[in-house]
Formats: sequence, C-alpha cells, structure tokens
Amino acid sequence: MSTISTKPYLLRAIWEWCVDQGFTPYLAAIVDGQTRVPPGYARDGQIVLNLSSEATGHLQMANDYISFQARFGGVAHSLVIPVANVIAIYARENGQGMAFEPELEEGDESAPALASLDGDAQEPEAAEDMGEAAAKAREEAAKPGDGSPRRPRPSHLTVVK
Repeated sequence: MSTISTKPYLLRAIWEWCVDQGFTPYLAAIVDGQTRVPPGYARDGQIVLNLSSEATGHLQMANDYISFQARFGGVAHSLVIPVANVIAIYARENGQGMAFEPELEEGDESAPALASLDGDAQEPEAAEDMGEAAAKAREEAAKPGDGSPRRPRPSHLTVVK
C-alpha cells in the first residue's frame, strides 16, 4: 500500500489560508512535458501563476494535478500543473507560504529537460541544483514584469523536501 504525499494537502492548506486572509495565492511550477500552460508564458522552464478566484475558473486541486482555466492576453486557456512540478505556493502580498523541492521520477538521477509548450527547450539542470529552482522562482516573483505591479519577494517560504 503506497501512501499519498502530503504535498497536495499542504498546497490546498496554503491556498485556503491565503484566501481566508484576503491574500492572492501565487503558485510557482516547473514547466515540462506534463505541464499544460499557454505558449510563451514560461520563463527559464518555470511559471508563476495567480490562483485567486478572480483569476481562475473551475480550479481543482487534486492529489496529482492542479487544473483551472485562466485568461492570458484576453484569451482563455485550460491549464494543468502536476503537483510534482510545484515548487512554491505563497501570498503575493507578503511572500509567506511554502517552497518544495522538485520531485523526480523514481530512478531518474537528473532533472528532466524543461520546456514550455511553445517549444523553447531549456537545458536540464543537475539534481543538486534543483533546490535553487524555488529560490529562482522567488527572485522572479520579485522582479517587475511587463507593466504588472511589483510583487514582493516571498522571503518567508519554508522549503519542504
């Protein structure tokens, strides 16, 4: 009998805490062949998504996948994020939340090649460097983007292995 990871339960708990506090839940994930996101929105093999009820429709946070609908550039897309690819969930307003070590397939000694759906393949990273993916997601979240408001750096994240 295999046990289910605690990760999907922690993701749902942090999401619910953000919503209850009036914060905007953000999710950072690695983009690979199992991830369905709009082309051109992943950067360096990662994506940060707003999971608020105002930004998503039909949000489902199951034990294996997180799925929802969202608009990108005014166009509706269906997104699917494997729970194994989630590297952080946090409140946009204060950066509090939780970071996770990326999960690798059993027997896989290195990280998979990262790619966005638009075909931009990224170089695979060594497994020991994957712990830095969550830190990179935090740094990216702190950078002002294409006219969007500056998001605070999530500095209160707890990394879970």
